[in-house]
Amino acid sequence: MIAAAALIGTRAVLSSGSANTAAGLRSTVTVSGRSSQDDEAVVLSEEQAASVKVDPVETRDFEVFKTSVGTINFNEDLLVQVFSQYPGKILKAFYNVGDDVEKGSVLFTIDSPDLLQAESTLLAARGVLELQKKILARATGLLRQGGSAQKDVDQATSDEQTAEGNLKAATDAVRIFGKTDAEIEKIVADRRIDSTLVVASPIAGRIVARNAAPGFLTQPGAAPPPFQVADISTMWMVANVVETDAPAYKVGQPVDVTVPAYPDKVFKGRVTAIGSTIDPNTRRQLVRSKVEDPDHLLRSGMYASFVIRVGDPVHSLAVPENAVVREGDGTMTVWVAEDSHHFTRRTVGTGLREKGWVQILDGLQPGERVVTGGAVFLSNMLLSGAAE
Repeated sequence: MIAAAALIGTRAVLSSGSANTAAGLRSTVTVSGRSSQDDEAVVLSEEQAASVKVDPVETRDFEVFKTSVGTINFNEDLLVQVFSQYPGKILKAFYNVGDDVEKGSVLFTIDSPDLLQAESTLLAARGVLELQKKILARATGLLRQGGSAQKDVDQATSDEQTAEGNLKAATDAVRIFGKTDAEIEKIVADRRIDSTLVVASPIAGRIVARNAAPGFLTQPGAAPPPFQVADISTMWMVANVVETDAPAYKVGQPVDVTVPAYPDKVFKGRVTAIGSTIDPNTRRQLVRSKVEDPDHLLRSGMYASFVIRVGDPVHSLAVPENAVVREGDGTMTVWVAEDSHHFTRRTVGTGLREKGWVQILDGLQPGERVVTGGAVFLSNMLLSGAAE
């Protein structure tokens, strides 16, 4: 038995660290191979064992998530291109890029020939109505005095009603241009035409583009629009995810977004759209999320990364990251404490990593104790001992 043990065991003498070297202390590491498994063991002295931290294997919930990168864009559902409804020459533009506006704020004014024509028609209709009222009054008076026939009164009445209808239509036509009832009454009362057409912002937001300048001619729908206004309370995070991850994404999944400009801040959002095709060149799929930005910190074009929780949490065995050692051949190992001085290296399967913890898929059992401080030191001791 003694001879067999001598054949199995290999004795190695190592330094226990700079402090022990200074004190002239030496340590002994025993490297053993077992016929039933490929595990390897290290035996520490009392002094070495005191510097190793050991904790039991725990169970934790791991979030199932995917990560990707993309860019921040404006929420196009809340991005408005502001055109004039009618052609004309821009008289004045009131805001610049970066200015915040309220709904109804006047962005620019134009000199509109269509408005000029509508107001001219309004004044003409009002004049015709006044004339028809006088004709009807005169015909009615003559009829009472016997100087007019009933048919003349009926005709005057019909003409007066027609004139009223024309005036109402002309008033509505001017109102379409955005003129209020008070402004219309003033035009009629002063008999003065105002061809200035006011174009207001349809939403509250920020000016993100301006192509308006005094003297420019504008046409409805003709690019570029005089102004673009965006509601920046929410933004879009647009990413292209790898094809193999495509089945994991669903509309409504929560999203955590970070940008380099604010590395310590997490912007919350949700997936709002999943692309229906895979790009044949990049083999990627579009995933779009709406991100809350109440402080208006995000900017269109920013580089961003996101984490999307794609499933329910997974309850699994876990060890701290410091307990897992990546060996030279790429395998992951931990050191299992047999007792306070004997430690065995064990190959494990790892999974998710989250908040300093590593999911253990296989290789450990609940209740086992592993080295969580000094695992790399033990692996180095084993390597040095095996080399001698």
